[in-house]
Amino acid sequence: MSTETGPGASVAKLSLVVFSGSYEKVHYALVMASAALATGRDVTLFFTMEASRTLLAPSGWRHLRTDAQGATATSLDFGYSERGVATFEELLSACGDLGAKFMVCEMGLRALGLEHEKRRHDLDIEVGGVVTFLNDARQDGDMLFI
Repeated sequence: MSTETGPGASVAKLSLVVFSGSYEKVHYALVMASAALATGRDVTLFFTMEASRTLLAPSGWRHLRTDAQGATATSLDFGYSERGVATFEELLSACGDLGAKFMVCEMGLRALGLEHEKRRHDLDIEVGGVVTFLNDARQDGDMLFI
């Protein structure tokens, strides 16, 4: 893995497997992705299983479960906004604007019966499988499973 810094240094790509259906975990995956993008790293976000709902139209992330008892994704998002924390939509937009690659797992969609559901139109989303994702990830890059 390349860890050089300075002008002309290559920066390792970040590839995130976003598996969790937890609003908090997916939100933090977007925080990590946007930070990596802002510091010049290439990022691929591969959504699978329950996390696939994030990319459904119009705001599928609102259907993610939460780890906070009695809270909804919408109520947590509102609370984050009130405390100056980036909202889910702000993070998704930032990732898109900064050039993140969005992939959704074909198998994950099929497993949940979501393969015919409409996906967000504001993001360029590639449907593919694990092999496609692994071919996209760089050998010298970093990979995280969330």
